[in-house]
Amino acid sequence: MTDIRAIVDSSVNAEHSPPPSLAPRWRDRLFQQEDLNFLLTNRVPRILLTRFMGWFSKIEQPLIRDASIWVWRCFAELDLSDARKQTFTSLHDCFTRQLVDGARTIDQDTTVMTSPCDAIVGACGAIEGTQVFQAKGFPYALADLLGSEAIAEQYRDGTYVTLRLTSSMYHRFHSPLDCRVSHVTYISGDTWNVNPIALKRVEGLFCKNERAVIHTESQGRRILLVPVAAILVASIRLHFLNVLLHLRYRGPNEIACDARIKKGEEMGWFEHGSTIIVLAEKGFSLCDDITVGKQIRMGQRLMHLPT
Repeated sequence: MTDIRAIVDSSVNAEHSPPPSLAPRWRDRLFQQEDLNFLLTNRVPRILLTRFMGWFSKIEQPLIRDASIWVWRCFAELDLSDARKQTFTSLHDCFTRQLVDGARTIDQDTTVMTSPCDAIVGACGAIEGTQVFQAKGFPYALADLLGSEAIAEQYRDGTYVTLRLTSSMYHRFHSPLDCRVSHVTYISGDTWNVNPIALKRVEGLFCKNERAVIHTESQGRRILLVPVAAILVASIRLHFLNVLLHLRYRGPNEIACDARIKKGEEMGWFEHGSTIIVLAEKGFSLCDDITVGKQIRMGQRLMHLPT
């Protein structure tokens, strides 16, 4: 009898290629069927599935771990070559992996804000009053995202960028500047998928999903980082808070803190993958090569600071 463990064990080692059972062209054709993609990832019991995935991904049973990672690699371009370790205790351990030292280079230019994460750039540009876009033709109000008209006004006519993390990407996020984190606002919500197909169909999607608003200040200027949860991804861990923010969290919505973080220092992580929206006040500007669809790595140039 074929040993299943032997078949799937290679998935935890970065030296092995992803399994060939789902050829990329076949997989891509499946994912490009927009109606089917939207149905399978949104018209399902999203919160129930997300809670189940949170439990299942933490099972530390070798067969379950190896089979889960093998299946994951069938549907994603998972590259573990820069992971700090090559053997994982669970699917969750692989999702939240750390990188080897030096895997990402942090741009040390003090006039530049860097990307807090590995991502694909989504909607970005100037904030129009207090309105931004999740996709072309789909605007939303900052007050709805942030839960406060007053805070939204602080970012009037500023700059924003949407950073989408796919499931296979490095899921930890880092400080884009030397900064002080003053407090975090936790906003409970749904777990809609945040892929481009959903963003073109669900109005105000980011304002519906669970999210955290991280209030930071650098050189006297305000910047917000807004990690947004999604289906299968409803846990956000921040190093400077002694709580795990997730669907079952019942603590205060406004969480005070006083954390000073260096540029490039790790701030926290998603359990799987999702989105971070970066908001900067008036005077910031996107770096020239930041455009929709660009793949960016943590530590690369994202915005210019006001001169």
